[in-house]
Amino acid sequence: MPELPEVETVRRTLEQYIQGRTIQKVSVYYEKILANQTPKEFAEKIAQQTIEHMNRKGKWLIFELTDYDLVSHLRMEGKYFLKTPEEERSRHEHVVFTLDDGRELRYHDTRKFGRMYLFPKGKSFQEQPLSEVGPEPWQATVEYLKEKLKSRKIPIKTVLLDQSVLSGIGNIYADEILFQAKIHPLSLASQLTKKDCQKILTSSQQILEEAISMGGTTIRSYESEKGVHGRFQQNLLVHNQENCTICKHSIERIFIAGRSTYFCKKCQKMK
Repeated sequence: MPELPEVETVRRTLEQYIQGRTIQKVSVYYEKILANQTPKEFAEKIAQQTIEHMNRKGKWLIFELTDYDLVSHLRMEGKYFLKTPEEERSRHEHVVFTLDDGRELRYHDTRKFGRMYLFPKGKSFQEQPLSEVGPEPWQATVEYLKEKLKSRKIPIKTVLLDQSVLSGIGNIYADEILFQAKIHPLSLASQLTKKDCQKILTSSQQILEEAISMGGTTIRSYESEKGVHGRFQQNLLVHNQENCTICKHSIERIFIAGRSTYFCKKCQKMK
């Protein structure tokens, strides 16, 4: 699943190509992608709206239009591609926006898990789902994180994946963050100290910033645009690795709440 760096890369890529373009019409081929509008309502409201800015919160993309906010979550395999009308529409391209320059912005989603919401402009952050999304690591304080963790008697890895606590962190980056912070992923969140919370925030900020600068991490389901892949997978230290880069001990792989988790039992200590 695309995480914050991948979604930020998609945002920046789309901003280069579609900011200032006006949507002439939209065609919806799989209506369940639309979470709070019917295809007819969506098409009527979107027509003749200009894409004024591309924004993001956590893993959510926000198309700021003339009168509306189009909020989009890519989920497992959602992608946006710019194509010409002459290019045949794939059966996995479920929403097609026709732009005023003749190109088409196509939403491609093999598994159909992605969702789009349409809200009056400026209201999206007050409405679900964005109202339930927690701060990004740059916006959170040690005091905030410690308060959120104090009653959570579950593994810290699980809490890091909770988007209401810290937004934008997914499975790959959670492993990398805990490795850099030297915290065992099975450590109970409630047992972490303020110092541990500071390590998590610092590691989160550093790793996500580096990943953004490298275009994210290429995984099977992610491209920022057709043929453009992230390079941060070259810098992964623990996730899907065989040996620890620090102590050379073999990397352990376990499942926590159903999620594949990689860690070094020598470098990462249980709290």
